[in-house]
Amino acid sequence: MTALKAPLTAADRAEGWTDELRREFQEQFSLRRSVLVRHGIAVVRPPARFDEWLADEGIRPGRLHALVTATQQALVAAADTP
Repeated sequence: MTALKAPLTAADRAEGWTDELRREFQEQFSLRRSVLVRHGIAVVRPPARFDEWLADEGIRPGRLHALVTATQQALVAAADTP
């Protein structure tokens, strides 16, 4: 998740990212990571449809979009694992 901590590049901004949106996603990932570490996967609910959030914000495909999508898929896959 260090990509979300780094300053946005010109390409990120061209894809629709803002500093505020980057911080919001960073906060959501941090929160879920903390719950996962403290309580395990059974407590972590599926993510709040990050892909839909990206679409609602008008974020176009790019490196951060791919990172967010991959993180959502990993959380969903982990939740489905017994």
